[in-house]
Amino acid sequence: MSFITTKDGVQIFYKDWGPKTAQPIVFHHGWPLSADDWDNQMMFFLAHGYRVIAHDRRGHGRSTQTDTGNEMDTYAADVIALAAALDLKSAIHVGHSTGGGEVAHYVARAEKGRVAKAVLVGAVPPIMVKSDKNPGGLPLEVFDGFRTQLVANRAQFYRDIPAGPFYGFNRAGAKVSEGVIDNWWRQGMMGGIKAHYDCIKAFSETDFTEDLKKIDVPVLIMHGDDDQIVPIADSAHLAIKLVKNGTLKVYKGLPHGMATTHADTINADLLAFVKG
Repeated sequence: MSFITTKDGVQIFYKDWGPKTAQPIVFHHGWPLSADDWDNQMMFFLAHGYRVIAHDRRGHGRSTQTDTGNEMDTYAADVIALAAALDLKSAIHVGHSTGGGEVAHYVARAEKGRVAKAVLVGAVPPIMVKSDKNPGGLPLEVFDGFRTQLVANRAQFYRDIPAGPFYGFNRAGAKVSEGVIDNWWRQGMMGGIKAHYDCIKAFSETDFTEDLKKIDVPVLIMHGDDDQIVPIADSAHLAIKLVKNGTLKVYKGLPHGMATTHADTINADLLAFVKG
């Protein structure tokens, strides 16, 4: 297995497949998952000749189960370290949910020439939590509830999320996949509870407004209008107004986990953006 070691001694697991001379596409997973959440996209873009990379965020998956550094500044620093170690140039960074926040935070800080394009899929920016500045956000009590359930019974909580709102399996007529639910649970339980607990604050309370404003590469924002985890009105519809060179693509009726439930649709649109 491949790892880099960060300045604070944390081991970050990563996959790096395909020709090292090909354009790299870097995938950033959501909470509380791992690089494995991108299996479909990794295989798709590998088959199209790209170099595909995905890492387990610190505290998640196979990376060190950290009790510190579980916030966006350090997440972005870890990506900076990974990009330097692999000498990534003109990379396309694709982030889902929390990973979309990580992409925004990283791309705004990346060395010149490292990033060609960015994609935010069902992503948390600009900011999730409700405040005077963000009246359409979700109340802090929602995220406090996440923390309470996580500590009380993480294993059950990590069944309820994918079986319900994450993939829209709670919607009438939904085609439920037990394998998808089990795989979500498997990925979540691989990580460390302290890191996952801290990450709730990172994805809900980090304000990515200035990050979005700084990004000068093309940005594709993809969001399902039936996203029950990151509601579109307070995320994608606001984010598109902040980026300099952005395209918003809204998917009617699709859930938060649409890259899994509707991979063929998402992959085709990702490929068109990558090539365009």
